[in-house]
Amino acid sequence: MAYTVPPTPAAPVGSQYCVCKVELSICGQNLLDRDVTSKSDPFCVLFMEVNGKWVELDRTETAVNNLNPAFAKKFIIDYHFEEVQKLKFALFDQDKSSTQLYEHDFLGEFSCTLGTIVSSKKITRTLLLGNGKPAGKGMITIAAQELSDNRVITLSMAGRKLDKKDLFGKSDPFLEFYKPGDDGKWMLVHRTEVIKYTLDPVWKPFTVPLVSLCDGDMEKLIKVVCYDYDSDGGHDFIGEFQTSVARLCEAQDASPLELECINPKKQKKKKNYKNSGIIIVKSCKITRDFSFLDYILGGCQLMFTVGIDFTASNGNPQEPSSLHYINPLGTNEYLSAIWAVGQIIQDYDSDKMFPALGFGAQLPPDWKVSHEFAINFNPRNPFCSGVEGIVQAYSACLPHIRFYGPTNFSPIINHVARFAAQATQQETASQYFILLIITDGVISDMDETRHAVVQASKLPMSIIIVGVGNADFAAMEFLDGDSRVLHSHTGEEAVRDIVQFVPFRNFRNVPKETLAKAVLAELPQQVVQYFKHQNLPPINSEPA
Repeated sequence: MAYTVPPTPAAPVGSQYCVCKVELSICGQNLLDRDVTSKSDPFCVLFMEVNGKWVELDRTETAVNNLNPAFAKKFIIDYHFEEVQKLKFALFDQDKSSTQLYEHDFLGEFSCTLGTIVSSKKITRTLLLGNGKPAGKGMITIAAQELSDNRVITLSMAGRKLDKKDLFGKSDPFLEFYKPGDDGKWMLVHRTEVIKYTLDPVWKPFTVPLVSLCDGDMEKLIKVVCYDYDSDGGHDFIGEFQTSVARLCEAQDASPLELECINPKKQKKKKNYKNSGIIIVKSCKITRDFSFLDYILGGCQLMFTVGIDFTASNGNPQEPSSLHYINPLGTNEYLSAIWAVGQIIQDYDSDKMFPALGFGAQLPPDWKVSHEFAINFNPRNPFCSGVEGIVQAYSACLPHIRFYGPTNFSPIINHVARFAAQATQQETASQYFILLIITDGVISDMDETRHAVVQASKLPMSIIIVGVGNADFAAMEFLDGDSRVLHSHTGEEAVRDIVQFVPFRNFRNVPKETLAKAVLAELPQQVVQYFKHQNLPPINSEPA
């Protein structure tokens, strides 16, 4: 099977401006038994079709010794009404600890669109083998839920004096959390880690969406079950209790909530039975996990600035070989990049007035080189009205400047950073700055640029670099910290990755929307990452 696994954890595929997030719960029934001495140990892998190839998005945990698994791990996908999102769910029997799928036995797969699942809410379908024939009696059930409620619940749990289940030792306890499904059956929501050899476990705090745990209904009954882990998958039941999120919220750091763990069979048999231990809710906190859209809807403005490279290596703008030559269709690669990015970003700025700056040119009247000049030649008011205004100012300035050099990025980065630093004084999530630099080549002031980017990473600011022409853009890739953390020349690390670089040549023969998607792919998460790091909620957000 031709599956491609991304080299890094997959970011959501497709446009980030999604309608909502959809959570998919997966169950298997009557799976093929591939193990000789025991039952299969299945896990499910989710793929999405991207450019005709199946790309892995995520995997569930492995269910040990189980042909009818209900997986606790959920798949969360951005749902785009305007796109056909083809998904494939493939089940494998884990044989080794390898992440390579060909190392595991194939149990069957099912393909459909996300729209099919969402419109039905829950589907059960036959699993197929690679030859298109049914995988025995194997079935897969996929249930979809919209994650429109952005509240998350963080629980810290512990146990005391749990029943001893192992003959030669103590228990190895873990908890499972269930909510009632639409069909009246309990549906697994979360499973904690196993704490070995103890009757007094302390589990790590965990966070789940409130919608996952109780459908956002604080009064809804949920069930918590405690088991003793067995490596063969036949976990021993210790006890259970039912409660609600509202009740769990009574737990405070200073006064934990204690709930009795009951084994109904023991309770019936033994007259003096009290409980099978105590489950302690050490703390329960409900917060909001804000999305990019939350910040935009909360009133955050995206402040857009363009920086244009006017160095001599671009060529004489009067000649067709120049990157700044405006062809008979009224465009060039600089203008295409401005349009592609600007048309999307301008929707997020209410006054649509954008500073447009140039660098690397000699300016009249004294022909001194400038690395941050207003292309409308009005330094007190460098703003252009909308993307059209930037395009007009760009075309108008070309005959009046002399292309020169060197290619210095740091002055323009520091220029925008000064405004971003002023915005931080408001201490609200009201402004985020985006600098689009369009350039034809190699950076001359690399040390100063690295330092400027590292300092800017502490501010509400992102930098998009579009490389035009056919130069070697290795230095730009270096600034884009996707594969490694950027350091300044003094050794200081960037707090976060704020640079996104794309070479325009990769997008010459594709629809212009493709360039916009690639250029803006990382921006929403950069905005969210910054405001979360500063503990700044959206301006008009409600308390959790």
